[in-house]
Amino acid sequence: MRLIPTYMVFSVKRNLTALYLVKIAKWMNLVMPVIVLFYKSNGLTMKDIFLLQSVYSLTLMALEIPTGYFADKAGRKTSIMLGATLGFSGYLIYSFSFGFWQFVIAEVILGVSQSLVSGADSAMLYDTLAVAKQNDKYTKLEGRVTSIGNFGEAFAGIIGGLLAVTSLRTPFYVQTCVVLIALPAAMMLKEPPVKVHKIKPGLREVGNIMYRVLHGDVKLKWNTFFSSITGAATLSMAWFAQPYFQQISLPVSLFGVVWAALNLSVGIAAMYAWRFENKFGPPKTVIVFTLVIFSSYIILPFMPGFSGLGILLGFYLARGLATPTLRNYINLVTTSEVRATVLSVRNFLIRLIFAVTGPLWGWITDKYSLGTAIISAGIIYGLFALVSMAFFLKHRTYQGEVDRLMS
Repeated sequence: MRLIPTYMVFSVKRNLTALYLVKIAKWMNLVMPVIVLFYKSNGLTMKDIFLLQSVYSLTLMALEIPTGYFADKAGRKTSIMLGATLGFSGYLIYSFSFGFWQFVIAEVILGVSQSLVSGADSAMLYDTLAVAKQNDKYTKLEGRVTSIGNFGEAFAGIIGGLLAVTSLRTPFYVQTCVVLIALPAAMMLKEPPVKVHKIKPGLREVGNIMYRVLHGDVKLKWNTFFSSITGAATLSMAWFAQPYFQQISLPVSLFGVVWAALNLSVGIAAMYAWRFENKFGPPKTVIVFTLVIFSSYIILPFMPGFSGLGILLGFYLARGLATPTLRNYINLVTTSEVRATVLSVRNFLIRLIFAVTGPLWGWITDKYSLGTAIISAGIIYGLFALVSMAFFLKHRTYQGEVDRLMS
C-alpha cells in the first residue's frame, strides 16, 4: 500500500491557517500610518501622491483579470507564491528610493504582486470550504480572514507610528521583512480537490468571462458594479484620512494609534458581518453600510476638530461590514473554474475607478481644499452607488444558486 506524504494531503485547517498568515503579511502594513508624511518629506505634493497611487491602480487594473485567469489555470497557490516574492522585492526597492520615479517602479512591482494574490486568495478560501461542504460559512470565514488582516494592520499602525519617530524610512525597512511571512505561508497551501468544468484556455475565454460579468449575467453585472463603486469609495477615504489628521492637527505620534483604532473597527465589523446579515437580511445590510459610507463623505468636512474621528470610525465600521458581505454575494453567483477571474474583474473595476478619480481628488485638494475634495468624492461616488444599489436589490443579486463543485 502506497503511503501519501502528510504534506500532500489536503487539509481545510492547514489552508485556512496559511491564508490567515498570507492576509497578515499582506495587511500588516507598517508604512501606511505615515506614508503621506513620508511622501511629503521626499518632495511630493498631494497631486503627486494620488498620481502615484493611480500608477499602482493602473498596474492592478491592467493585470487583475490576466492574473486572475492565471490563478485559475496555473493554480491559486502558484499565483500567491509569486505574488509574495514580488511583494518582498517591491518593499526592498521602496526602502532605498528617494524620488517620484523610483517610487513608481516600486509601486508597479507591488501592483503586480497584489494582482497575483488578489482574487486568488478569496477563490482559494471559497473552494477550500466547498471541499468540506461549508460554503454557507464563507461570509463568516471571509470576515475572519479580513478581520485578521485588519487586526494586523491595526497592530502595525501602532508599531509603524513608533518606528516613524526615529525615521520615516524605518517602517519600510521593517515592512520588507514582514512581507516575507507570505512566502512560507503560500508554500503551505494545497489546491482544493474540487471538480470543475474544463474550459479551453485563451484570450477568447477571458473575453467571454468579462462579457458575462459586465453584461451577460444580470446578477453578476450589478453585483460587480455595486461592489466596485463601494470598494473605490473606501479606498479613496483611506487616502483622505492622513491629510485629514494633519488638518485637525493630530500629533504625528498619534497617527499610528488612530490608524490602528480605525483598522481594529474594520476587523471587528468584518468578524461579525455574517451575524449582522443573518439578523437583518441582505437588503437591509446593504442599505445600512451604503448610507453610512456615503453620508460620512458629506458630513466629515463639517465636523470640527477631533469630532470628525467619530465619523471616520463609523465609516470604517461600515467598510468592515461591506467587505466580506459583497465578496460572498459575488461568490454565490459564479463557479469554481472562473472564480478568481470573476473576483479579479471586480478588483479591476475598483482600481479603474480610483485611477480615474484619484488624481482629480488630489488636484481639488491642492487647488481648493481637502474638504471640497472629500465632498466632491462623496457626491460622485454616492450617486453611482445609489443607482447600482437599486439594480443590485431589484435583481436580488445576493441570491445565487448552490455552487455545484462536489460530485
